[in-house]
Amino acid sequence: MSTNKTYTVAGTSVSNGKTKVRFAQDYVSRFKILNKNGHTDIELVELDSAMSKADICKMLMGHEKFQSEAQQSAISEFVVRNIRGGSTPSPAVNDMVKQEAESVESTPEVETA
Repeated sequence: MSTNKTYTVAGTSVSNGKTKVRFAQDYVSRFKILNKNGHTDIELVELDSAMSKADICKMLMGHEKFQSEAQQSAISEFVVRNIRGGSTPSPAVNDMVKQEAESVESTPEVETA
């Protein structure tokens, strides 16, 4: 990310079976657009103040509304793919993503008969 844009609304939605992180300036407009485009499981929150995508991801990782496996994976994936050294996410974001990845890697596989 090369810009320093900030957002006041963030969350997740499912489109074509894939959960993705969403950012916006206006709750109602974003909700209507996502709904119109066939998104499901739309979960958006209005933020107390404008935040960068890196800070939003940090907040979403710990927010009670975004704790499903699909949501946590989408947030982690967004951070890994889009938050680079240029925007310098706070260390907590990197730690959270690393912990999430380690927990997924250390999950034992269940054999089926």
